[in-house]
Amino acid sequence: MTHEPFFLADKTGFRPTPACRGPWNPNSLHGRVVAGLLAHEIERQHGDPALMPARLTVDMYRLPDLSPVTVTTSIVRNGHRIRVIDAEFMSSGISVGRATCQLLRRSENPEGRVWSPPPWDAPKPHEIAVPEDAAHGLGGMWAVRPISGAFGTVGSKRLWMSEVRELVGGIALTPWVRAALAADFASPFANSGDAGLGYINSDITLYLTRLPRTPWLGFDVVDHHADDGVAFGECRMYDEDGPIGASSVCALAQTRRAGALPPS
Repeated sequence: MTHEPFFLADKTGFRPTPACRGPWNPNSLHGRVVAGLLAHEIERQHGDPALMPARLTVDMYRLPDLSPVTVTTSIVRNGHRIRVIDAEFMSSGISVGRATCQLLRRSENPEGRVWSPPPWDAPKPHEIAVPEDAAHGLGGMWAVRPISGAFGTVGSKRLWMSEVRELVGGIALTPWVRAALAADFASPFANSGDAGLGYINSDITLYLTRLPRTPWLGFDVVDHHADDGVAFGECRMYDEDGPIGASSVCALAQTRRAGALPPS
């Protein structure tokens, strides 16, 4: 099956396709495509094989509609060991989100042992049956292999997910963009409960120690707290070879608009 890409590139920027629609308003973009496109342009303009994109923080302060998009980037710091990039997401000439990315020079780990959590004991994606319930695919946004827990439940939740679309038509997903596109999933996965998803995230922070080597990414909810309508959620992230980092989000209590799409 051929899936429509999220964006089509043209001479002026990027045109969102209907696949970009988010869960809160059918005329607005999903936060994950905002993060993905910011990461795409940061990598395209400033990526370097010697540097690891170790942290991406995305602030999302307006819901962009399906209007044409441009992304601008600037170098904040370009040192030998650290490069810091700012990027801004513009929809119809209005700033709706921005990102800051730290790229750190790859080297060797120092001597000595440092504590880490035990290895993830999840089965591999190919060991899990394809779910019969289409809801597990979250509206065709991802391919999903549930491990434990599920949306609409309270408790530990773990799953594998893999992208089914290109971010920009005609351009294959890079490992970095794949991780950035997926990072927003920490919000619905960590912040949903037995009454569904009642929080909309206003940011994403993705930490990576290495880029994913496989198309399947694992998410394990490790934290959620909320007070006065403000929430925090965090997921550890894995590929089939082991841990790669974590994604954390802050979020606000939100009521879905009439006619909006289901949580995705």
